[in-house]
Amino acid sequence: MAKLEARTEQYTRRFNTFARIAVIYWLLRYVLLDGFRHVKARGVVGSANEIKDTIQGFIVRLMLSLPSSKAKLQLELGKAQTEIREKLAPSKYPDGVTLTTVRKLPEQGRDKDWLEGEWSNLKKLERGDVDAGRVSGAVYHGGEELNQVINEAMAKFVVSNPLHPDVFPGVRKMESEVVSMVLNLYNGPNGAGTTTSGGTESILMAVKTYRDWARDTKGITRPEMIVPSSAHAAFWKASQYFKIKLHVIPVNEENRRADVNAMKRAINPNTIMLVGSAPNFPDGAIDPIPALAAIARKNNIGLHVDCCLGSFILPFMEKAGFGADIEPFDFRVKGVTSISCDTHKYAFCPKGSSVVMYHSPKLRRYQYYIMTDWEGGVYASPSMAGSRPGSILAGAWAVLNYIGEDGYTQSCREIITASRTLLQGLKTRFADDLYVLGDPKACVVAFSSKTLNIYAVGDGMSKRGWHLSALGGKKGGLHMAFTRLSAKRVDKLLDDLSEVIEEVKAKPSDQKGDLVALYGLGQTSVGPHVVGKLAETFMDTLYE
Repeated sequence: MAKLEARTEQYTRRFNTFARIAVIYWLLRYVLLDGFRHVKARGVVGSANEIKDTIQGFIVRLMLSLPSSKAKLQLELGKAQTEIREKLAPSKYPDGVTLTTVRKLPEQGRDKDWLEGEWSNLKKLERGDVDAGRVSGAVYHGGEELNQVINEAMAKFVVSNPLHPDVFPGVRKMESEVVSMVLNLYNGPNGAGTTTSGGTESILMAVKTYRDWARDTKGITRPEMIVPSSAHAAFWKASQYFKIKLHVIPVNEENRRADVNAMKRAINPNTIMLVGSAPNFPDGAIDPIPALAAIARKNNIGLHVDCCLGSFILPFMEKAGFGADIEPFDFRVKGVTSISCDTHKYAFCPKGSSVVMYHSPKLRRYQYYIMTDWEGGVYASPSMAGSRPGSILAGAWAVLNYIGEDGYTQSCREIITASRTLLQGLKTRFADDLYVLGDPKACVVAFSSKTLNIYAVGDGMSKRGWHLSALGGKKGGLHMAFTRLSAKRVDKLLDDLSEVIEEVKAKPSDQKGDLVALYGLGQTSVGPHVVGKLAETFMDTLYE
């Protein structure tokens, strides 16, 4: 009995020793080491600010959970929901517009005359600001003649599905040629790529590819990626979807470009990729791609260049006479391993058209999803979707062939000239009230103000039919992403901006409107929490 007790005690001591070693190992590897890497990436000040924001967020959530605050918040959210609903799904339609509410399948199919009547009235709900060239980005209009080409191409392949290339070989050919044309445009003739439904899917696919590549070739199971704070929101989405730790590095405050040295410091053995934008969405700055590529090569990690917005603008800047203004950004730069390009933006292809490219076919294979033991047979798809609309691919292929290099060079020249005109106007006509954010080189120009509520300026422009994109962040701002339509209206934009500035200066206390309400709230301590609720309400209303 004594021997048994002694042996039990011996085993207990060994177990306790092992447990202590395991705890120490866990603390060293997953707490201290991760904590050190986190502080190294964010810096002491950045890490302290994160802690402060976390504490502040906890306090705000606690305060909002109190019965009195909760009741007041629900009341305010209810009012906001009513306003949002009335704007998106109004109870009354404009004069001359009559629409049928359809909640269930009709017992008997409608005739074509009924459909045409509904289409006509639904079309009347659209804002005329689009065709008038008063919208920042959003609508990349190539003209009515091009729309006719798109419609004819899509009509011929309306039931086609690239998931079945043996049934629709023509669509397969067009898709491969779209990818090839874009690869050659970005100086990657020996690379590889696929089409996707848009920039977000292209970015998601690139991030997924690097995650799987790093796991296979480096054994990385806790992947991390490094992005400048100006990167597209899709990288945050990819981080959440694919469980990848995201290091967000502040950009250079003066030129708004990625801080290469700060991103370099954030690299550690779990890093799978860096990100650069050409240009970024918020303020149109082009990140220093060659410098980022150099550190990506040195550390054997991927560099994804988000050129979704630059699409068919940046590759044509040299031919359009603006090449001296930008650094190389494509596959000519060693270390650039993937690029995303939205053909449904400045290539004027139908919406739902983008291309993600890789420097080698071998890297592209990590994007594929392949299931060999499914009861339905072998299942393989190149991107997120299974079935895809072949009609979109047909429309894209038709547009690329119809416009050609000369057409895209001319559109690039028109758009860049318009953005430079706005840029010059901001620096001369409005220097006392507005300032340009960063150093925009391409199609996007962003600005803010030290003397005025910039969102009040945005609301004033909205009253004149302009839809400028509102920027978040601590300083806020507005931006204009020029298209072929808005490029023709840049002089009117400057004139209206001048009048609005004078109005805001004349009545500084009377600053009400959608942008002031939403983005002004976003700059307060409770803003992120309440704005998130408003965003949920907005999306709920879309389906009412």
